[in-house]
Amino acid sequence: MTPPVSQPLDTDFARHREAFVRSPFPAAGDRIDLLGRLEALVKENAGAWADAISRDFGNRSRHETQLLELFPSLEGIRHARRHLRRWMRPERRSTSLWFLPGSSRIVPQPLGVVGIVVPWNYPLYLAVGPLVAALAAGNRAMVKMSETTPATGALLADLAARYFEGGEISVVNGGPDVAQAFCRLPFDHLLFTGSTGIGRHVMRSAAENLTPVTLELGGKSPAIVGRGFPVGEAAGRVMYGKCLNAGQTCVAPDYVLVPRESEQAFVESARLAVAALYPTLARNDDYTSIVDERHRQRLASLLVDAERKGARATEINPAGEDLAAAGKRAPTLLTGVDDSMDVMREEIFGPLLPVIPYDRLEDAIAFVNARPRPLALYVFENDRGAVDQVIRNTVSGGVTVNETILHIAQDDLPFGGVGASGMGHYHGREGFDTFSKRKPVFRQSGVNGLKLFRAPYGGRFDRLVRLLLR
Repeated sequence: MTPPVSQPLDTDFARHREAFVRSPFPAAGDRIDLLGRLEALVKENAGAWADAISRDFGNRSRHETQLLELFPSLEGIRHARRHLRRWMRPERRSTSLWFLPGSSRIVPQPLGVVGIVVPWNYPLYLAVGPLVAALAAGNRAMVKMSETTPATGALLADLAARYFEGGEISVVNGGPDVAQAFCRLPFDHLLFTGSTGIGRHVMRSAAENLTPVTLELGGKSPAIVGRGFPVGEAAGRVMYGKCLNAGQTCVAPDYVLVPRESEQAFVESARLAVAALYPTLARNDDYTSIVDERHRQRLASLLVDAERKGARATEINPAGEDLAAAGKRAPTLLTGVDDSMDVMREEIFGPLLPVIPYDRLEDAIAFVNARPRPLALYVFENDRGAVDQVIRNTVSGGVTVNETILHIAQDDLPFGGVGASGMGHYHGREGFDTFSKRKPVFRQSGVNGLKLFRAPYGGRFDRLVRLLLR
């Protein structure tokens, strides 16, 4: 008889819980040692990571893996190691006059055992980033990898067993049934990165145990090109951010708003920019494949639906190649789109980019605000007043000005969504705080004025209360 899916997970969770009970508040040196081993796991196996991720995608640019997975993973680890002792330091807080000379402070307390659910699009970086925060905060961690990237998941499981001891980190692989059982474990915190729809299921599963969650979701991240920024330069920067990982990035520009008079100039500049980045596509290792057939069909359906409803598609395939055998999708600009089209209703997660004209900046802002709050927003504008107008009048998980994606590369900035794009943060200090209980502690002094307020009550108590309520 096959044991239930949850049985090995329960056993693994119990092992982590026992390890935490034995060492509920690891010293700074122990945490720095864990981070050092995580750094070695990434750095010493750089070639293996690139090979595994490329196998999972069919073709993933080795240079993109180095730039977008290995480098930010190592930078995040090193940032945490440099700042950890300061993050762990108790924080003094003021004490009310009536309770002096007592003292108040906040002590960052490890939560216990945390769960991390990793998506397929950046399987190394989106495993390591949350792990950095969890380990720095003194926790034990279980990591569920995506079944879409089995080679990467198997490699991480093998390396984690070699670089870490039992009860420190474990890696779980398997399909949706395993993921569901994983999210029902009684974690002390659960971080999920993935789609908004699956995020809702994760939150429901976690609610059974009142497990707090951090949800890093997605949505339709807009780029706004202002009249105070060269449209050709904006097009090049937008297309660079869009074409990284073939658009399979949760913070990739999902649509772009351009001044009406610049729409065609943007399309032409974008075409030239992509041709310069990728003169060929089919056998060009720099241009990443779409991860699997299901996602290739999904993108094809989005394009067919848009064209059937009146959108005009400008495919950018510089060498005119057949891309089917390579599992790739050419960057494609869509004009004449409207809200009836699926491409404007769903997160694209691929190299399709709707281009939408606007007349006034206020119209562009209203367009963004009429939709669910995005994970990222990009504004291209040299007029600081216009930039501030966009930032103050829109709500998004984060903003990059005059470029794309770079706000999530800053280790001292929190990363997280808002509304339908997620809740909570990690990276840097905010990640440490997410995986900690900021425990308030009051210490009574030898001089205890509280006895003045104890029964039996009488005239002296009445006079004190009148003083308090004056």
